[in-house]
Amino acid sequence: MDTVTISPKFQVVIPQAVREAMQLVPGEKMRVLQFGNRVELIRVHPPKQLRGLLAGMDTSIERDAERV
Repeated sequence: MDTVTISPKFQVVIPQAVREAMQLVPGEKMRVLQFGNRVELIRVHPPKQLRGLLAGMDTSIERDAERV
């Protein structure tokens, strides 16, 4: 686990091992969330990149008789 320091401008550097593992690139957008006492960074994918994300998803589920 890496430790980062908050700069006077409230900036942090994502450690190289994490950047490489997640294949982050400069200029990429991240969403910042507060979750309890944590700060989480979530990658924001452009809509075009999400096309086909759910292709091949199994949609066959058992349904109640009154919902068919």
